[in-house]
Amino acid sequence: MRTTTVLATALSLVLTASASQAQDHSAHHGQPADAIAGAVADPGRTESNRARDKYRHPVETLSFFGVKPTDTVVEIWPGGGWYSEILGPLTKAKGKLYLATAPRGLEATQKLVAGKPSLAHATVALFPNSDGQMKVPDGTADIVLTFRNVHNWRFGGRDAAQAAFNQMFAMLKPGGVLGVVDHRLPEEMDSALQEKSGYIKRSEVIGLAKAAGFELAGESGINANPKDSHDWPEGVWVLPPTLRKGEVDREKYLAIGESDRMTLKFRKPPR
Repeated sequence: MRTTTVLATALSLVLTASASQAQDHSAHHGQPADAIAGAVADPGRTESNRARDKYRHPVETLSFFGVKPTDTVVEIWPGGGWYSEILGPLTKAKGKLYLATAPRGLEATQKLVAGKPSLAHATVALFPNSDGQMKVPDGTADIVLTFRNVHNWRFGGRDAAQAAFNQMFAMLKPGGVLGVVDHRLPEEMDSALQEKSGYIKRSEVIGLAKAAGFELAGESGINANPKDSHDWPEGVWVLPPTLRKGEVDREKYLAIGESDRMTLKFRKPPR
C-alpha cells in the first residue's frame, strides 16, 4: 500500500512538471512569440538597428514581458526608436501604441512617427507629464516598457526617479505589467557609481518600483553579459553602441559587446 502511494505521488509530480514545461514552451513559442518574431523581421527596420538584435534579444525580451499584438503598449523614452521599430508592426493591426517622450525629445519622436509607416497608428505623449497635456491616460495601458532609462532618471535625483515610476504605475490597468531593462551595477559595487556611470543596482530599481506600488513578477538573465566588468572610468558609454572612446581600444569594447543588463518584470496589483 505504501509503495502504491509513493508511486502515485511520483507520477503526480512528473505530470505536474510536464504540464509546467508545456506551459513554459507555449509562452515562449506560441502565437505571441511568433507575432513578436514577425515584427522583429519587419522589412521596415533599419539595418543598423537590426545588427543590435544579437545584444538586445528582442524576441526573448518582449516574450518574457508578455507583450501581445492586442495590447495597449507604452514605450517610455523611445530615443532613436530601436524598440519602436518592433512595437509598431507588432501592435499596428489590433493593438495601440504610445511613445512617451521627454519634452526635449518631442520633435525627434514626432519625426520618427512621421517617417515610419509602421508607426502611423502610434500616439506621441509626454513623460513625465506635469500639465496633463499629451498624457497617456491613467489606467489604460496593458504594458509599459522602458529600456535603459532608469539610470537617467536617477541622475536627476531619487525623487525624480520615484516620480517617473509613480506615473508609470498610474497609466497601467490593474494587473498591468511594467518591463524594465537597464545597465546593471553589481550590488557589491559602490552605490555612488549610480550617480555617474550609467549603471544602476537591481535593488535600487526594485525599491523605486515597490515604492510606487508594483510587485516584482519575475526577472530574466536574457540581457546579461558576463564580459562586462562594470567599472569603466568613462562609464557604460565606452561600450557599444556609443563607443565613447572612438578608435581607442575599439576592438576591445566591440569584443565585450553591449552592457550587462537586468531584465525585470513588475506587475500592478489587481483591484
